[in-house]
Amino acid sequence: LSFQLVGLAVIVLSVWMLTDTAFYVSVASGESSYYTGIYIFLATGALMFIVGFLGCCGAYRESPCMLVSVSIAIHDGRVVPVCFSNCVYIKFGLKSVHNSDKLEVYVKDAVRSTVQQEYGVVDTRTKTFDAIQEGLHCCGATGPQDWAGSEYNKAGKTAFNVLVSSVVQVYNIPTSCCRQGTSEEFCKTAVKAGIAAQLSTAVYSEGCIDKLIHTLKKHMSIVVGVGIAIIIIECLGLIFSLILCCEIRTMDRYKA
Repeated sequence: LSFQLVGLAVIVLSVWMLTDTAFYVSVASGESSYYTGIYIFLATGALMFIVGFLGCCGAYRESPCMLVSVSIAIHDGRVVPVCFSNCVYIKFGLKSVHNSDKLEVYVKDAVRSTVQQEYGVVDTRTKTFDAIQEGLHCCGATGPQDWAGSEYNKAGKTAFNVLVSSVVQVYNIPTSCCRQGTSEEFCKTAVKAGIAAQLSTAVYSEGCIDKLIHTLKKHMSIVVGVGIAIIIIECLGLIFSLILCCEIRTMDRYKA
């Protein structure tokens, strides 16, 4: 049963890392091995669930043959791919946690590229960054002003008009920058000079870079911890399966 639960946990973790918007933006520009590891991890999780179920059946029926088969499956069919995919995770995670300077540069470049060049142009990046701004309560790379001069703004899309400083300069930012609780009508209404003071209460003023870096570091710590735990559980599972198999054979001799 424990291996079935671990298998489900692996599947959930893999799906989470495939769909989590913070990871998507941070690795979208590179780290192809990251996605390779995730898909292997996902397939391994499904295999763990199936083999765990067979192991439960073998223990219930006290079948040495089935338990030996499960032990072989654990050793040859699961430990190797799990160790490989976890090594990819752990390497990626430790590199991100310990090389914080490189991580910050990488995330800054990815976020700025998304804001300046890809938002409103690439549909997947647009939806992803909308989710990030809404989820992390941020706007732009370093603030709402980053949208000035962006491809999204150049395209003339109607979103949220912002008055910049004392100079009469108005540009558009996405409605996903609006704070939670702001009415949709007000969010879509152009902000003019007379109500510019309300901008701070209607739009998130913090940029997404710092919040995204903090979120990634926290997530990577979780990934590294789970990866190490799963490797340990796999090794223990192999040992206990062999012990149980030997015990059943011993009991059969006594019965005979």
